[in-house]
Amino acid sequence: MQHRILKIPAGLDLPGEGPLELAIEIFWPEDVDPTLPVPSYFCLPGGSINRHYYNLQAEGDDSFSFAAMMAKQGAITVAVDHLGVGDSDRPRDGFLLTPDRLAQANANAARKILNGLREGALIEELPPLKHVISIGVGHSMGGMLTVLQQALANQHDGLLLMGFANAGLISHLPEPAHHLAGKPEAVKAEIEAVARTIYPEPYQRIPPSPEASAIFQGATADRAGVQAIKRTRDNLLVIGGLQSMIPGSIRPALETVGVPVFLGLGDRDIAGPPHEIPASFPSSPDVTLTVLPETGHCQFIFPSRGELFRRIGEWTQFVIRHTGRA
Repeated sequence: MQHRILKIPAGLDLPGEGPLELAIEIFWPEDVDPTLPVPSYFCLPGGSINRHYYNLQAEGDDSFSFAAMMAKQGAITVAVDHLGVGDSDRPRDGFLLTPDRLAQANANAARKILNGLREGALIEELPPLKHVISIGVGHSMGGMLTVLQQALANQHDGLLLMGFANAGLISHLPEPAHHLAGKPEAVKAEIEAVARTIYPEPYQRIPPSPEASAIFQGATADRAGVQAIKRTRDNLLVIGGLQSMIPGSIRPALETVGVPVFLGLGDRDIAGPPHEIPASFPSSPDVTLTVLPETGHCQFIFPSRGELFRRIGEWTQFVIRHTGRA
């Protein structure tokens, strides 16, 4: 597997800021056949982690790495640092990074990347890939942002969402935001102002706690994976984290999704009852639900990850057939 880190213009005009760039890491197999459909996964991390979540590193074991496992299946992985996270630019006023603005920046970057892959102008080692199949991937908060990006730009041929639902986390939602539950238009209009009343800073580092460890890792996680994911810890964009906890915050966007959807969840996840989630996608022609046994919120570090990667590969072949480009 080869990789390259690029800086891509975010295309946002924020008050008091110059041009902003996103850090993006692209992984691709040693051999790519330009005459065949090539899946390209555009991957957004969840809250408090960065793009390295999609290439977890454990010495002598690449089985935790989504990018490595997908490369073995002939696919390209594009791992993204949101603005304010990882190696991407960090605006001084992070409260301006509403989920809608993040979705716009990610859509701008995805457009440049997909065009570059198709034209052979992005990575000199890659030929023009005319038959790229674009799949939006998001974990947790990244799942919310993937759906918002698809509703905005309709760029992807399928959505792969892990540890995500629109049920929110009302038990953890700060009281000043409770009035926004089930009111997506109010969320869109008020999320920035409400976040400013709750949080003193727009970027936070969430300290480890037994509760967080139980939710995100759990006793059944592989220890090497736990150590790998610790190295991906990063800023939490509090405004994105806040919106992801509000029940029903992106319902209209979910209802517009008209491509196949894969939902990957652990049976110990935090997304609510898994079998209720597919109903959130009434316009999708196919919703595939996979619930992994003895698995928590960060699915890549549990023993079930091999089964998850296998099922993702099978579903991806279905998406390719669905596009008619097989």
